[in-house]
Parts: sequence; C-alpha cells; structure tokens
Amino acid sequence: MSKYPMIIQGGMGVAVSGWQLARAVAETGQLGVVSGTALDVVLVRRLQLGDPAGDLRRAFDAFPYHDIATRVWERYYIPGGKHPAAPFATCPLPSHMPTQSQQELLVLANFVEVYLAKEDHHGPIGINYLHKIQTSIVPSLFGAMFAGVDYVLMGAGIPRTIPGILDRLAEGLPCSLPIDVEGVSGDRDYDVRFDPRSICGADMPWLNRPAFLAIVASATLASMLTKKANGHVDGFVVECHTAGGHNAPPRGPMRLNERGEPIYGQRDDVDFEAFCKLDRPFWLAGGYGSPERLCEALGLGATGIQVGTAFAFCNESGLTSALKQQTLEQIRAGTLDVITDPVASPTGFPFKVLQLNGTLSDRQTTPRRLTCDLGYLRHAFERDDQSLGWRCPAERIDAYMQKGGEYQDTCGRQCLCNALLANVGLGQIRDGIEELPLLTSGDDGNSVLTYLSSDNGLAYDARDVVAHLLSQVANTTMSVP
Repeated sequence: MSKYPMIIQGGMGVAVSGWQLARAVAETGQLGVVSGTALDVVLVRRLQLGDPAGDLRRAFDAFPYHDIATRVWERYYIPGGKHPAAPFATCPLPSHMPTQSQQELLVLANFVEVYLAKEDHHGPIGINYLHKIQTSIVPSLFGAMFAGVDYVLMGAGIPRTIPGILDRLAEGLPCSLPIDVEGVSGDRDYDVRFDPRSICGADMPWLNRPAFLAIVASATLASMLTKKANGHVDGFVVECHTAGGHNAPPRGPMRLNERGEPIYGQRDDVDFEAFCKLDRPFWLAGGYGSPERLCEALGLGATGIQVGTAFAFCNESGLTSALKQQTLEQIRAGTLDVITDPVASPTGFPFKVLQLNGTLSDRQTTPRRLTCDLGYLRHAFERDDQSLGWRCPAERIDAYMQKGGEYQDTCGRQCLCNALLANVGLGQIRDGIEELPLLTSGDDGNSVLTYLSSDNGLAYDARDVVAHLLSQVANTTMSVP
C-alpha cells in the first residue's frame, strides 16, 4: 500500500506559495502546494511585467486550447513589461455568473501555475483554495486538474460539496457550487455553474481525480464531512489556532486578551483520538514546524505535518526580497511580533498579522479604500428586489452602508486582496503610490532562526527546511498515492 507524504508545504497567501516553491518541495518527495487564491489576477499582472524568464510563455504553449491562450496573451502581455509607475490593467470583478472570458482566464491561470509546479519532476503537487472565495472555485479546480494536480486542499469554510465536484469534473460533467448569500428571503438558492465543455467542446479529455484534503480545526467538522460530503474526503489538515493566516474563531463567546487577541481555551484543543477513529490520514498544522514536533505528531497518530512559516521566508517563496529580509532581520534580533487580529480580515475569521514598519500593520498609515476593486472577499447579499449584490466591509464605509451593511462590520477591516498581492511584488499603483503589503506568520515564526546560519546569512532554501524537519525521522522515503 502506498504512503502519503509526511510533510505538506502550506498553501500561503497570494502567490507566496507559488510554483517555484511548490516545485522545490515536491522535488524532495514531499507535497509542494501552490496557492490557488487570485491566480487570474496573478497571471494577468505577471503578463504585464513582460514574463522576463519566459516561464508563462512555456506554460501557455502547453495549454491545448490555443485559441484561449492566444486571446489571454494578446490582451494582457506587454513586451518588456509595463512602466514601473504605470498601474496594472484590471480584471473583471468575480461574479456568481462569470462570463466566458472570465472562466477561460481562471482555467488557464490555474493550469499555468500547476503546470509549472509539476514541470521536470515526479513529486506530488497540490493546490490550496479558500472555500470563502466561492465564485471562482469550480473553473479553477478544472484548470488545476487539467494540469494534473495531485491534491486539492481547502479550508476557510465547510467544503462539503467539493469532493462531488471533483468527481464530476474528472468525468467532464457540468457542476454547480452553492454560494452563501446574506439576507435571503424564501427558499431561493444561488449557485455558480460551470460546464467543462465551454472550454473543451465535445471532445472532453479524461482527467485524474485528485485526492481531497479538507482543512479543519476540529474533529467534529471532520466527522461531519466524512459522513455528509457528497463524495470521498481523502484526509484532513488539522490547523491549530497558532497557524499563520486565517484561524478558526474560538468556540463560544469571543473574549480578548490585553493585546486585543482572541482567547482560545480547552474547547479549542484538538481531539487527536477522535481523528484517529475517522480512519483517514491527517496532518497537524500550526506550531508543528520542527523535527521534535513532527515526531510528536506521528506519535499522536498523524500522517505528518503541514508547515507554512518556515517555507514562507525561504529563497523560493514568492514574498519580495525586501519583506523577507526585514522579517528575517527581526527573527535574528528576537523582535518578531505577530498579533492575532480578530477584525482585520473581511472574512470575519481571526487573522495573524506580522508587525512590520511600512505595512498595513501600522494602522496610522492606512487610508480607507474607496472601492473594492478586486472583490475576492466580498460578501454576497440579496437586495430588496431579490437581485444579488456584493459588498466588502473593507471598502469605503458609506459605500458599504449604502448596500445595507452594518457600520460595526467595517471597524478595523483591512483590504487583504490588494495587500496580499503587494506582498509578492504585484501591488497595484494608484496615483503613483503602490499598495502597502500585509504579512502573516504563525506564532512559531522565531523557529526560522534555525535556518539562519552564519555561512548563508539571511537566506536558506526549501530543501533545507525539508531536510531539517525530517532529521529525526528514521525512514523518510515517501511515495505518493
């Protein structure tokens, strides 16, 4: 019987876990994961930077539907790249009724990222999505599957319908994903629909169905998914509240400590025995990024661990060099500070914010956004006339309230969409000013000090992380299901 990878590299941010990082991890035999968030915008902006290394051109040439690839290339590619002070051309906002061109772009963007991650090796590649971003999920899944993705990981919601969608996409069948809509009256349902034939025509190729790993915070949710998902859930990533990025809120009433962070208690502890009884492989995440904690996880019955923070600041990570250096300097000085902000994210989930000068963590320098111009974290709501509207608590307050939103929902919110693109050097330019970044990290960020040797200074590779994590495990030879 084949084994699963022991280490999963976390799918982080927007393009922090890009194809370069995922490929580097997969080449070691462990699971490299690309972030599937906002890949359409990522692709469009990379094209406008001129594709200097020719990687996108190579992936475009591998996409079998050349008319689609040609249309996207001719619309967005700028030879030599745009002027540094020029703004990026924008994409249409996500919608529950995407146009044909929006669906084509999503399919192509996810194909490109996975294709490049899988190129020239046989290691496993996964892709990570946020269930919260529902409008783009199905065509994105199809694009990733078209490139042969091995695993799909999904959190930030309850992905009960995703296993069945993977089954249908593998067979070339039309799919629909129900979307969450606030204020729905009556028994109306809203969904996003996708037909693979809109891309492939009648000659639909056969696709492998990737393994599906749900990202959960409790055995209760995992148990529900094993029983009520519309297809097979292959395993779970169990994220503790010490993990970077979005965290599950505490169970029970929200209480805050003296720093304004949510207080977690015994009810939020993981029931490892309950996970073992589910008869599914599971990986532990959030503070498990060390050889000792990997051994501990294995002793608890886990298949392995998911690690994000150590990979986030390695050489292959998509973060800009300046942000990496600033963060690693703090780690070396012992001054790294991460706050679990209960309101920063428009999703409503607590979000780990790394405190860095010149980023959105300094709220004194943060002007409120005029409009929501990327729209991935907008909330759908039903208007009085029963049409569908969209609003984001991080947009201008009066605009949000004109759409029926409550003032208290806007307090402390940050525009994560634009900030996360700025983290990887793809920030929008507005009136000559580039968007500010906002970094995240797990609570164990100082563990990265392990990789900062006197010989290499503030630099280390993904391979160094894998080798260190496996250094206390006797048999590290892994094969992939």
